[in-house]
Amino acid sequence: MTEMTTAVIKIAPGLNPEVTKLLDEVMRIKEWSDKRVISNGEDYKAGTNDLSVISRMIKVVEDKRKEYTVPLNLHLDNINGSFKLLSGPLSEAQLTTKKKMLAYYAEIERQRQEAERIEQEKYKLAQQEMELKGEHTVDLTPVERPEEAPRTVRTEFGTTSQRQNWKWEVIDFSRVPDDYKVIDSTMLNSIAKKHHDQKPVPGIRFYDEPTLQVRT
Repeated sequence: MTEMTTAVIKIAPGLNPEVTKLLDEVMRIKEWSDKRVISNGEDYKAGTNDLSVISRMIKVVEDKRKEYTVPLNLHLDNINGSFKLLSGPLSEAQLTTKKKMLAYYAEIERQRQEAERIEQEKYKLAQQEMELKGEHTVDLTPVERPEEAPRTVRTEFGTTSQRQNWKWEVIDFSRVPDDYKVIDSTMLNSIAKKHHDQKPVPGIRFYDEPTLQVRT
């Protein structure tokens, strides 16, 4: 049996009579909802009925959407998975080479900075000895250092160049201005759902904002 390499999928839902019929129903529901007035218990009950109808319609629309998207996504997953077998190793090779090149550059810079530090220490020591004895015995021969690594390299195949990539890290949270201290909304949401207002947090108010749950 020959494995399938092509597929027919559904597109253009806007041209599907079933979808256009759904659209008409949806717009009628939207128009009625906009005009609705709830001023007494009977209106509230009617709203409950309509919410149930809307919930069912939402499921109908979602099921219709999946008729188009599920087969498409399955094929898309298969395609992406196949090509990832090709692009994955290439991305890893690219990242590995970049890391090694940047490590080489960082080592060259470290050696140059270390040589400069040693020279500064030697000159400082020579100056102190001059002040003490009127002469110095420090060897001020420049420290051997590697040539500065170029930030841009051009070859017959291409060019690599370094660009700035500034980042940040917290070294003392107590000194961080309040404007830069971000609220942990995920943790606070968890506290609100689990403990309600029974677990106080300074500066935070936990409150109940009821929503309507609809069962059909």
